[in-house]
Amino acid sequence: MRSALAAAALVWTAFCGGAEAAPRIVSLDQCADQYVLALAPRGEIAALSKRALNQDSYLRASAAGLPEGRATLEAILGERATVVVTYWAGGLRLPAALAGRGVTFVRIDEADDFAGVRSDVRKVAAAIDRRDAGEALIARMDAKLAQSQGAWDGVRALYLTPGAVTAGRGTLIGAMMAAAGLIDASATDGYAPVSLEDLVLRPPAALVLGFFRDLADGRQHWSIGGNSYLQDLTQRRAIASLPGSMLGCPAWFAADGALALAKARPAH
Repeated sequence: MRSALAAAALVWTAFCGGAEAAPRIVSLDQCADQYVLALAPRGEIAALSKRALNQDSYLRASAAGLPEGRATLEAILGERATVVVTYWAGGLRLPAALAGRGVTFVRIDEADDFAGVRSDVRKVAAAIDRRDAGEALIARMDAKLAQSQGAWDGVRALYLTPGAVTAGRGTLIGAMMAAAGLIDASATDGYAPVSLEDLVLRPPAALVLGFFRDLADGRQHWSIGGNSYLQDLTQRRAIASLPGSMLGCPAWFAADGALALAKARPAH
């Protein structure tokens, strides 16, 4: 193991010695993949995560043909990375180990609103020297939010996953719903379970479904999602069903979710 690391370090050192070398960007997890794919030139992407082509990867089509790697120091050095982007992957010692070798390490923060998303986009864009691309991405996000604004005019709705989890205040899901003019009916902070009993006794007037498409496609096996009452309730009360690819990361495409909700409002 040590000899392999040493060899990788020698390759990395030789590579970085050349002036004006193009950046080599490595993404360590699926959410980081989305940022790298959206902001970096394809020729500068040295490796994406092993989940880049998964069905719930928002930009999976753009990931086709790009190499995949592992979130280890040895693999990263072997890729001759100059910038590493992550959301959750990578051990606690990895940032310091990479910094000691001159590799820029950027971690995407948890965003619970669109201001947080803007901050994350700018952070990654700055790290890979693509600030203009970052501002363009933010502008597209903000345009979709403007299109969505107030569409539902204060209708109350409950967000629900097949695992009977909802999202309330202080979540990006909540911000997405608010952007479309929906009022969160959960009266909770963060993410919280919803009991089947509550759904039976106090059924919400409207539902925003998350990840139910994944369940229908056979990619999830959460038991409550197969409950016959819940299936009937979602068919009667759902105003929109959003895919996991739109919901799984704190990213700009949450605005796509807001726009999808806005467009689901019946014409007056």
